[in-house]
Order: sequence, then C-alpha cells, then structure tokens
Amino acid sequence: MARTRVRFAPLLALSAALALVTGCGNGADPAPAADGASGPPARSGTPVVVVTTTWEGAFAKAAGVADPKVIVPQSVHHAPDYDPKPSDLAAVAKADFVLYAPFEPYAAKIKEAAGSRAKLVEVNLDNDPEKAKAEVARLAGLFGTQSAAAKWTASFDTEYAALVKDVQGARPDGKSPSVVSQVFTTWAAELSGAAPVGTYGPEAVTPAQLADLSAKKPALVLDNAHMTTGVVLPDSGAKQVEIVNYPGPDLEMLPVYRNAAAALKKAMSPS
Repeated sequence: MARTRVRFAPLLALSAALALVTGCGNGADPAPAADGASGPPARSGTPVVVVTTTWEGAFAKAAGVADPKVIVPQSVHHAPDYDPKPSDLAAVAKADFVLYAPFEPYAAKIKEAAGSRAKLVEVNLDNDPEKAKAEVARLAGLFGTQSAAAKWTASFDTEYAALVKDVQGARPDGKSPSVVSQVFTTWAAELSGAAPVGTYGPEAVTPAQLADLSAKKPALVLDNAHMTTGVVLPDSGAKQVEIVNYPGPDLEMLPVYRNAAAALKKAMSPS
C-alpha cells in the first residue's frame, strides 16, 4: 500500500485502560499448545474472532464465523490511520483469533497492548474468486467451520457464474473491452472476461506511465475507490470505473461482486 501513516503512541496509553478487563481473570495462563507455543484458550463451539476491517470480516463470515467483531469502522477508508479505542482492545483480549492484513502494521501492537493470547492470522485480501475461495477454506480449517465454508463456496460459485454471464452478455459487440486496472482491482476485469492491458499503482501514476497506458487505448480504467487519485488517464477517452473492495457492514462478500458487475455494465453501455 502506498504511504501508510501509522500511529502507535495511542496504543500504549490504551493498554492501561485494559487493566480492569485483563485483570479480572484468575491470573492463570492458558495451557501451552502441543508445540510448546501459547495458544488461545480452549473454547467450545465457534471461536471468537476479531478482525481489523470489514474485508477480513467478510472472509471470516464466509468461512463460518457468524459474528466477527470489526475494529475499524467502514467509514475509515485507510485502515492503518485508525486509532483503536479501549473497547477495541477489550474485544481483542477476549478473542481466539485476530485477523489482519500485511498493510495494517498496528495489528500486532493491538494484540500486544491488549495482552491477548489470541492467534494472529494474516489474511490475503484479494477478491480474485479463486484466491478468495482458497483463503476462506484456509480460515475455515483454522476455525473448524469447514462445513459452513463449503456451503458458502457453493453459493458463491453459482452467483459468480451468473454475474459473469450477465456482464459478458452486456459487452458491446460481444468483445472483451480493453482494460487498464489499478493493481488491487484486477479481479474486477475478470467479470468482463478481459485481461488488463496494463496496471498502475499503488503509487501515483508517473508521466511515463501515463503516456504508456494511454497509448494502449483502453476503453475502461478500473480504479480503486479506496486509493483513488482522481482521473487516472485524462484525455484518453477511457471511462473510469470506481471499484470498491471492502464489503459493507453486513460483512457479505457477494455484494462486492454484484456492485462491480453493475458498474462494469453501466460503463460498457453505449449510452
């Protein structure tokens, strides 16, 4: 991710706010895992999962966790800029798993400040359908929720196939559009059956890149709504489509694909 701005100082102060939360137990440490490493305390049923954003939350929900706790509000588009509250750290202290992404470097600090024994799990946030399904299956293996994940995957496959058919049926003259994509939105190009002729980002487009990408004469530019810098290829004649990667507060992944499909159909319309 480009230029993250991370603030760790508030975490040190917030850790003190958890004294009452973490001090209410019996003081005993959880039993060590079989390999000698401390693991999350044993629980029955679905594990308690805390996630940094709605994106990780959607992966957790698809994997079979009914109600993951989301730390960063959806209104915060750049997660590394968020300053966790004491209530966030209290939730982490009670978790079995904490899900985060590599570009959210405060996740380990959250766990440390909260004194949590939760397992910290790095999630590959990629909406490419095959990668997403593989990540859901991996998480389900950690959570012990494979049956729920299998049901989600079957439902996803059915709807995704319908979306692909719908989008590709709307292509002008049945031809795949020429697409330039931001590096984190290439998955959306697949809905139209197009392979990007060029990519850009996450850094700002340089004059040399601008000239090179414009020369490819793309019909569409798939921009990342969470990292947009405005019109990417001005004067190129390409229609810019804003692609949203993060799910909504319902933590459902399929609406992300539905919204991308609708945006692509609208952009490909001759009107």
